[in-house]
Amino acid sequence: MQANNDDEIPGAASASTPSTKQLLFVRYFTAVLIDLTVLNLFDEYWDDVQVGSFTISLLAALLLQVMLKITLALEHRVAEHFHAQKSKFARLKRVLSAWLILFASKFVILAAIYIVFGDKIVFHGPYHGAVTFIVVVVAMLATEELVVRFYKRLF
Repeated sequence: MQANNDDEIPGAASASTPSTKQLLFVRYFTAVLIDLTVLNLFDEYWDDVQVGSFTISLLAALLLQVMLKITLALEHRVAEHFHAQKSKFARLKRVLSAWLILFASKFVILAAIYIVFGDKIVFHGPYHGAVTFIVVVVAMLATEELVVRFYKRLF
């Protein structure tokens, strides 16, 4: 048996340090799988969430992850703008703008889901399903946070 250049044992897991790109891939791959799982659990156990198929839920999880990351990037950019200002009023504007962006983005994301998927994914309930959608997104984000915290405790 011939050893490879990396002095790794064939068939054994690599002990090399992952690159930043690899870490980002694992982070987003995991987040999409979490979102997929949460969305499908809501579809299965809550009549207010209806997803046409597994493929639709996978594509929706991808779309949600992309749009949530865009939202967070926008929120961080606006927060940096107000953080550069040193007044108390700037801090209030930073907090209010963050809340507004994070809250309003859910309606933009919900609209995008309806545009992309039509009636293949539907959220019923108050305010044309917006409350149901927000509950699902909060559950996704909470689950992602729990997984991250669990992962960090492994070190």
